[in-house]
Amino acid sequence: MTDPKRADALLAELPRNGRGRLKVFLGAAPGVGKTYAMLLAAQSQLRQGVDLRVGIVETHGRAETEALLAGLPQQPLLRSEYRGIRLAEMDLDGLLGDPPQLALVDELAHSNAPGSRHAKRWQDIQELLAAGIDVYTTVNVQHLESLNDQVRDITSVQVRETVPDWVLQEADELQLVDLPPRELLERLREGKVYVPEQARAAIDAFFSQTNLTALRELAMQTAAARVDADLARRYRQQGGEAPALRGRLLVGVDGGGNSERLVRHASRVAERRHLPWSLVSVETGASRDEQTRLGLQNAQQLAERLGGEVVQLRGGEVARTLIEHARERRASLLLVGRSRQRWYRRLFGGGLAARLLRLGDGLEISVLDSEAGKDSPPPRVRQQPAHLDYLLALVAAASASALAWGVAHLLELPNISLVFLAAVLLVAVRSSKGPALVCAVLSFIAYDFLFIPPHFSLTIQREEDVLTLLFFLLMAGLTGNLAARQRRQLQALRDTQEETGQLLDLSRKLTAATDRQAVMVAAAQHLGDRADMEICLLGRPHGEWKVEAGVQRKLDEQERAAADWAWQHDQPAGLGTGTLPGGAWWWLPLSAEEGPLALLGVRPLDARALDGQRRRLLAALGQPLAQALARAQLAEDLEAARLHGETEQLRSALLASVSHDLRTPLTAMRGSIDCLLALGEAIPAEDRRELLESTRDESERLDRYIQNLLDMTRLGHGGLKLSRDWVAPGDIVGSALNRLRTVVAPYRVETHVPPDLPLLYVHAALIEQALVNVLENAARFSPPHGRLRVAAEQVGEELRFSVGDEGPGIPAHEREKIFDMFYTSARGDRGGQGTGLGLAICQGMVGAHGGRITVEEGIDGRGATLVLHLPLQSQPDLDQLDAGN
Repeated sequence: MTDPKRADALLAELPRNGRGRLKVFLGAAPGVGKTYAMLLAAQSQLRQGVDLRVGIVETHGRAETEALLAGLPQQPLLRSEYRGIRLAEMDLDGLLGDPPQLALVDELAHSNAPGSRHAKRWQDIQELLAAGIDVYTTVNVQHLESLNDQVRDITSVQVRETVPDWVLQEADELQLVDLPPRELLERLREGKVYVPEQARAAIDAFFSQTNLTALRELAMQTAAARVDADLARRYRQQGGEAPALRGRLLVGVDGGGNSERLVRHASRVAERRHLPWSLVSVETGASRDEQTRLGLQNAQQLAERLGGEVVQLRGGEVARTLIEHARERRASLLLVGRSRQRWYRRLFGGGLAARLLRLGDGLEISVLDSEAGKDSPPPRVRQQPAHLDYLLALVAAASASALAWGVAHLLELPNISLVFLAAVLLVAVRSSKGPALVCAVLSFIAYDFLFIPPHFSLTIQREEDVLTLLFFLLMAGLTGNLAARQRRQLQALRDTQEETGQLLDLSRKLTAATDRQAVMVAAAQHLGDRADMEICLLGRPHGEWKVEAGVQRKLDEQERAAADWAWQHDQPAGLGTGTLPGGAWWWLPLSAEEGPLALLGVRPLDARALDGQRRRLLAALGQPLAQALARAQLAEDLEAARLHGETEQLRSALLASVSHDLRTPLTAMRGSIDCLLALGEAIPAEDRRELLESTRDESERLDRYIQNLLDMTRLGHGGLKLSRDWVAPGDIVGSALNRLRTVVAPYRVETHVPPDLPLLYVHAALIEQALVNVLENAARFSPPHGRLRVAAEQVGEELRFSVGDEGPGIPAHEREKIFDMFYTSARGDRGGQGTGLGLAICQGMVGAHGGRITVEEGIDGRGATLVLHLPLQSQPDLDQLDAGN
């Protein structure tokens, strides 16, 4: 093994992302001393100075256990009442609010009181581990989910409280607490496990020598499997090659009564062989009764709890579909249940197992017997097709008989059977296999009764006619079966196409959405079309839930708690899950790499939990939705970054201009005022008036600089927002010319602003300031009494303001440089006060709106024209604007 791989193996031993370490004390049965061993370990940790706290420990009145519990810091329990019974549960929020280094949580498989955040205590432990808290816990082997049916076979007791096997597999340490059965029985008789009355009942019902020995073996096997996994990991850390995975295990289920048993067996086999495994179900298009659908859903949920992958396929033939999927996934083992052997299955190729054996060359196929004697599955409800389908079979057989009778004088006897075969084929295509077989039987009888001598009798005289009828019945059955199978395949393809169409439709709608709100609205419209559920999409701006699309309803306390947990842990919560399942909504986080972006809420109108297929479909639809939200978030971040860059550049230019653009008007004003103060009445009235007018012009110029500086500085710091509003281009031009009336008075100003131009959605003051700066720049470079042309026009999806002059113009090689800070050109500048910052500031103003500035030729080929390009938005409803005003 290379050094990087060895380093990776060593790093895998470290706590993952600050996650706590889990130590499990495993026992074969109650009373072996798991809690006692856990408290002994805790006392040792306490003496070493570890900050620990007892979350919950069940002593069951055992004196030696209570003695060890004394002296350990304890978290107060939460008390509640349920149906008149006082219950005490662990205070999960108390431990999370003041987290210890180590928490003791007894009975891993315990079911929490109704109304708790999590349905099971092992889920509480997972949350403690995620918070970085180490946990000691205990569990008996009979509570492992994959061993549930095996324990029931051994003890004849169905264990209701179970723990997914992956919880133990992810434990950092597993300690087997073992006690020989004889000693455990002795402790039981002495009252050290239960009180005497309970002890006698326990010995009779559960604690027998045989049962305890079998449970002890299961516990040792579980610990041994864990030791093998630890040994392989340690071997890799020492530089050896880790054993490679040997393919994959697939378990095929159909929702029958044996499905859950099959899943548990598959989990145990996969663990022993160190194989990844998947549960596979094949949808052929045939309808399933409610009991079968519920059985399939339970099996899929069980597989998810046991750490398996759930896969649902569509196909016309179950065996061929399973084999093709096994080869695609490079599976080495296929596990199925034994189907009931019926005569027609033998006739048409045997059951599922027989077909798998014929098709699965090179694939190990295991068939698990249903063990009907021990675990009789519930009788399968035979699916009764609609009465109209059977009526169609009867009508088709009668019509075929009438048609055959009408053409009997034209066709030979063997050809008449083709008429009946056509009727069987028609029924099979339009309905299912059952009505097709009924039509075949009716056609068989009619063919014999009407056309086989002696006529109008079921008696057959010739031997060859017997073969003819048998071959007809065989062909009719095969034809009907093939046609029905093709119809199921067609239905399966239609279902697949519908799901794919939903994904494509949603993706198409999301592609057209440009911002978060548009994404939310498109998703709500697509998902809200379902009549059997309500949809809402939640966002969490500033830490508070907000319904951004879908059903607008206020969340109650329970739903808010489920939504908070789903957001914080990036896992589904609520209805049908193990976390806060008492609510009416199922919450699915829509997450990107950085975490949840929104929360999808689904409330079935029938108040029943969503089945596995619907949950997977919604999860599949949630993936493009989350990607669209991430794309919208990225677009907003990029726009904010671009705006920040533009405004930061503008702010820097403005701050640098303080020592330049502000000094010039201040110097001119100070000179005029000094002259007036020094000379006073000695200055002629006309000169005094000229000095005062110069002071006024310079003060107005200074006022424009200061206003520009203040606005842009606040914009650069985020204090000034783009307060956009709808404004007419003519209003902006008129206001800019009015502000510069004294500056442009010596020139001939031409304006071309059509009255029917579309409205701009901009910060009007900023665009006006940009236009003022460009006009002032044009005036500085224009000759005395020259022309200035101000125009506005719509070109495509943008509106352009252009300001032209008759000055010296700007050479082509300098047109890009004039927007750089401190770049000046002295050609034709009559003012002489420029610092080269005005156009850079204008570019920042326009750029903040997503626009740009370009340079073109001036009036009649002389001078230069500066063009401000601003994007146009979709025009508003004029009635709404009037109402807003």
